[in-house]
Amino acid sequence: QVQLVESGGGLVQPGGSLRLSCAASGLIFRIHTVNWYRQAPEKRRELVATITTGGGTSYADSVKGRFTISRDNAKNTAYLQMNSLKPEDTAVYYCNAQMRTYDYWGPGTQVTVSS
Repeated sequence: QVQLVESGGGLVQPGGSLRLSCAASGLIFRIHTVNWYRQAPEKRRELVATITTGGGTSYADSVKGRFTISRDNAKNTAYLQMNSLKPEDTAVYYCNAQMRTYDYWGPGTQVTVSS
């Protein structure tokens, strides 16, 4: 049974940092592309960052230069380091693992940026 579990969300002040983790089990993690998505209230889910099996990364323009995605295949875990957080980063953040037609999601973790 495949499971993705996000952690590390919480309440942070503007300008602060958080590090999200996505722990995977039940799959061969290293052969999956990992994406972080987010969904704010009444908004569509949007792709925030991607890391490929080879370690290539890409980011949404809104987070470029502030967020960093990484992975540790030995620990079956992906990360999203979020710096210089803004109120508009407030959302539920979801981890997604993809390989061909296989597509897995975690339940999400809430990130709230507020003073």
